[in-house]
Amino acid sequence: MQQLEEEVKQVIIDVLQLEDITPADIVSDAPLFVDGLGLDSIDALELGVAIQKRYGISLSADSTETRNHFASVRTLAAMIASNRKK
Repeated sequence: MQQLEEEVKQVIIDVLQLEDITPADIVSDAPLFVDGLGLDSIDALELGVAIQKRYGISLSADSTETRNHFASVRTLAAMIASNRKK
């Protein structure tokens, strides 16, 4: 799971063009939105599209469950691990 979390961190950095941040700067349990990494709804949309393309996962934008998966890198990695196409 650690490797997948590192992949997710790199996807976040690449997709959102966070040039001053490295994967080591992102805490796996820290919130992605507001207080933690400070992402917003546009960032969530871009990240969701990238996750769908990269891992072959279908996400529903208005699902409470999907929003919960985007709480942190760790929850996002866990969702990817349990849903990606092998």
